[in-house]
Amino acid sequence: MLGRFPALAGADLDVEPGEIVLLAGANGAGKTTLLRLCAGLLPLRSGHAEVLGVDLAVDRRAIRRSLALVGHETFCYDDLTVRENVRFATRAVARSTADADAALERVGLERSARVTHGRLSQGQRRRVALAIALARDPRLLLLDEPHAGLDEQGRTILDGVVRAAPAEGRTVLLASHELHRARPLATREVQISAGQVHDPAATLRAVPSRRAEASA
Repeated sequence: MLGRFPALAGADLDVEPGEIVLLAGANGAGKTTLLRLCAGLLPLRSGHAEVLGVDLAVDRRAIRRSLALVGHETFCYDDLTVRENVRFATRAVARSTADADAALERVGLERSARVTHGRLSQGQRRRVALAIALARDPRLLLLDEPHAGLDEQGRTILDGVVRAAPAEGRTVLLASHELHRARPLATREVQISAGQVHDPAATLRAVPSRRAEASA
């Protein structure tokens, strides 16, 4: 809740498998709340929300192994190396060390694999978070301001990951203020304003969040 008001009220969104949907809107519009709701991190207060066939009102934790959220925090351990953090996170979802190492290479961090997380720049930390997400092999990739803090090389790597997602069997929900960078990646754009979704296309099914209300 934002004070006494729901952070999302009347949000109606359907997403087809393989779509890359850009969530646009002002600060406080509800973009991050919608992503966190889809990730099962926020409780559904009313309405219906189904993600990858899981009813979030019944068991919002059941969806977590099938998706990955890359947000502002990496939730990594500062005293562990890059490789140790990625391997630790992937073991938690029964993925292999090979998956972790391949993800590190994909985001261009193989040379920094032995550096502790606490010594990384903000952009490098964002890449570690992206590597963890990829190593989990999620069906749904949730990205909250993913270009923030990245240098041009990091942004190019991220763009490649997003563009490749549909061919790899992934759906992407991407929230961004950097529309000039995010729009070329998206197959569809929706606007979020005052907790409501304004979707000109309005045809999606993989991530329905129909008339959903969530508390921030």
